[in-house]
Formats: sequence, C-alpha cells, structure tokens
Amino acid sequence: MTESFKDRLRAKALEEGFAGFGVCRPDSVPELPQRLKQFVDEGYHGQMAWMAERMAWRSDPSALWPEARSVVMLAEPYTPGHDPLAVLEQRDRAAISVYAQNRDYHDLVKKRLKRVGRWLVDEAGCEIKVFVDTAPVMEKPLAAAAGLGWQGKHTNLLSRELGNWFFLGSIFTTLDLEPDEAEGEKCGSCTACLDICPTNAFPAPFQLDARRCISYLTIEHKGPVPEELRALMGNRIYGCDDCLAVCPWNKFAVEAREIRYAARPELVAPPLRDLVALDDGAFRAMFSGSPVKRIGRNRFVRNVLYAIGNSGDATLKDAAAALSDDPAPEVADAAVWAVAQLGGKT
Repeated sequence: MTESFKDRLRAKALEEGFAGFGVCRPDSVPELPQRLKQFVDEGYHGQMAWMAERMAWRSDPSALWPEARSVVMLAEPYTPGHDPLAVLEQRDRAAISVYAQNRDYHDLVKKRLKRVGRWLVDEAGCEIKVFVDTAPVMEKPLAAAAGLGWQGKHTNLLSRELGNWFFLGSIFTTLDLEPDEAEGEKCGSCTACLDICPTNAFPAPFQLDARRCISYLTIEHKGPVPEELRALMGNRIYGCDDCLAVCPWNKFAVEAREIRYAARPELVAPPLRDLVALDDGAFRAMFSGSPVKRIGRNRFVRNVLYAIGNSGDATLKDAAAALSDDPAPEVADAAVWAVAQLGGKT
C-alpha cells in the first residue's frame, strides 16, 4: 500500500478523536517473550494468572492472528483537568484513579476503533481485529514499536506530544502498511516516578512488581491485602496515579477531547463515610458504566476500609465497626483492621 493511503488512514483516526497514530509489524518486538517470561518467573504478576496461562499469545502478537500483517496503534488522551494528587491530602476522602472517574474507556475507545476499522475495510478490502485491553495483546511495547512513544521507567508509555495520560487501542489488519520508526527512550536521569511510588513497586527502572503496585492491589488482588502494604495505600481506593502525575513529560499533555472522560464531580474526592455504607445495589447504581464496577462491592468496600484505617479520623470508627461481621471475609477483616488503626476495638 502507498504512503498516501496510510496518510488517509491517519487522518481518519484523528478525525474520529484519536491523538496518536502509528504502525508496526506484529513481530516488531522480538524481545517480548523473554521480557514476559522474566516478569512471570519473578512472580511479579501476582494473582493475574491469565498472564502466565496465555503467555504464548501475549508474548508473540503474530501468534494471536497469524494472518495479520500490520498493527495500527492508536492513542486517546484522558488528561485530567485537575491535580490528581491533591485528594491525597484529604484523608477523609477517597482517591479514585483519573481514568475511572467517568465512563469505562473500554467501551468508548472500542467504538472509535471500530469506526476507523470499518473505514479501513471499506477502503482497502482487508480483514481486521480490534483490541482494547481485552485480549492477550502487549499494547505498550507495540505502541512503542509503532513510534507512539517509549515505555518509561514506570513501565507506562510516554510521548513527547501526549505526556502519559492516554489510552491505547490496536487494529490488527491483513493489510501491509508501511511501519513507523520506533522512538528511543527519553527518560534520561529522571527518577520522579520511581521516587514517588508509596509502596516501592519498582524493583529497578523499567520494572514493575505488580504485587506491590496500588493499582494492582485495589483492582486485581482478591482477598485481604498484606498488612504491611495497607498503611502505604493511604486513601487510594481504586488505582493510583502517582507515577503518572509526576512525570515531567506531562507538560506536553494534550487536553482530552472526549467529554465522557471528564471527571464526575462526585468521584473526584468522595467522602469515605458515604462509600463505606454502599451495599451491592447502591454500589452498582453509583458506578454504572464505570470501570470501578467490575471489582464488585466487596473488594471496593475493602479498599474504602483500608482508607478509613489510614485516615486518622476517629469519627469514622463507627462506620468501620459496623462492617466487622460483614458476610464477605475480606470486608470483615478490613473493618477490624481499620478500627484497630483508629485506636478502637470492634
């Protein structure tokens, strides 16, 4: 295919709302299998057993769909309009990751990807498959190979044009498109993202131990969180934005174009007292259409109770104590811990 067609494809992607576009081959990252194997062998994946179970596909994008000749990587910004670190000082309030303060990005990005994909099929008569964090696709290494940026020391993708507040989506296609050049790493001597991590989740630059990552602990980890990590979680109840927020490259971050990524005011710094009282029905209603909903009421309230235990606010003790006999073991355990942290007995 000619470069002019690729330019038209890029224009269509930008027209649909994407801010970054790049192309790579499915086999553009030959070091992926070894990188993933080392990650799993170290146990850094924690309870995410699916990473090990589907390692063959995840480590080799060309095995996921052998007919694919090109991977179109697209970036969609969700840059916050407020300081996501400010809520950490409000200890009686909850910190919810920026990306989860409104609609679920999976749905929004995928619809946009499908529109671009349909145009591609209509114009070129090719076949496509689209993915948004819902298949064994290593999106960040592929995006780096496609020239969208580089994986920073916090392992997230960075861009000179977009900062690091953006989602990734991919279109695998049987069309043979000219690949873009990968961009070299440009973190230099900066260690801001490593230094700010509350739980020291980075064993070394460019390496993440998910078992210590607050995003993993609040979202993926089932059952009680290890006690030595609970106090380090502060008031973060869903995800963590610290390493993203301090990155100096965010001075180039572009404004989010999708209004449905704009934070719902009630989710910017909601009171812990209100959240801990949610039953399953109220939880589902409050987070309908939100990525928060997928962790369920029990894991969510568990996280809220850890935040209450870290709040230093004795007025929240009764709210925590009321859940000390909750049917969910992880909730009851967290409630007992929170009361103890606040200097009381259940």
